[in-house]
Amino acid sequence: MFFGDDLTSTALMVMVALAVGGVIFAIIYPMLAGSASASRIKAVAGTGPRREGSSLRSRMMEDPKDSRRKQIQESLNQINEKEKKKKNKSVRVRIQQAGLDFTTRTFYLASLVLGVVLTAAAMMFGAPLIVVGLVAFAGTLGLPRWILNYLVKRRQNKFLTDFADAIDVLVRGLKSGLPVTEAMKIISTEQGPPVGPEFLEVVEGQRVGIPIDQGIERMVERVPLAEVNFLAIVMTIQTKTGGNLSEALGNLSRVLRDRKKMKAKVQAVSQEAKSSAAIIGSLPFCIVGIMYFLNPDYLSPLLHTNMGHILLTCSGAWMTTGILVMRKMIAFEI
Repeated sequence: MFFGDDLTSTALMVMVALAVGGVIFAIIYPMLAGSASASRIKAVAGTGPRREGSSLRSRMMEDPKDSRRKQIQESLNQINEKEKKKKNKSVRVRIQQAGLDFTTRTFYLASLVLGVVLTAAAMMFGAPLIVVGLVAFAGTLGLPRWILNYLVKRRQNKFLTDFADAIDVLVRGLKSGLPVTEAMKIISTEQGPPVGPEFLEVVEGQRVGIPIDQGIERMVERVPLAEVNFLAIVMTIQTKTGGNLSEALGNLSRVLRDRKKMKAKVQAVSQEAKSSAAIIGSLPFCIVGIMYFLNPDYLSPLLHTNMGHILLTCSGAWMTTGILVMRKMIAFEI
């Protein structure tokens, strides 16, 4: 069954518009949902500014526990504000978080070389011009940053594996009468990378006059994990309000181990959904590969005509939209 040129052009325009709209929706909607949820959490928590009607007498008659809670809340708000300012992560910060020691200039040069190599390989295999452009873009800007993010994630997972044990060493050192600096020095020498070198940075910073709480905050910059942020919160609160540090760190160690168990449980429960998403996402590519291997002439109009290139571009946009939506559905954060 054949259609007229006008109807075919209209259908292509509608398909392209829907594909572009789906990609934009998949990218922008999570941002809008995140901001709305953050504002709702803030409203429920009641962390807004103090009302003007609070008198001096009412503030003087406050319970000391309430004032201490407010002081702790102010410390937590300050830490949250600092974390919000650190959301925009540059390439230099990501390189530092991955535990690498080369400069951003080296990273950009390596990205350019990788993009040129992949582009030349695509041109040698006779790929269409659109595919060559996509390969050049992905090889120069996409693949290097994906590799860098993978290295950062791998280092963070390795850090979480030994972090709770390091907190236990710190607790036992404090209970035995050692100062915090000496206990951290034991961690830096006994624990392997990346936990040991991170605590060594805190110890070395103390020798040049950097307080422990600020040293832990710098550790949060190098290892941006919620667990490390918990340690920074405990150290900040203990510095400003006092208290039993060993007991607070012991509670933190239990929390870290409970979070680790919960993450393992969530990963086990969500594995079925992740497997289904992987199968659904890879099935079109597998079918096209099998069809091209069995009967190359069947897909020749799709690969060697302008109309086929347009259809492939629209299909790629739709596949990207579906993969982003499925990724958002199976991403569970604890």
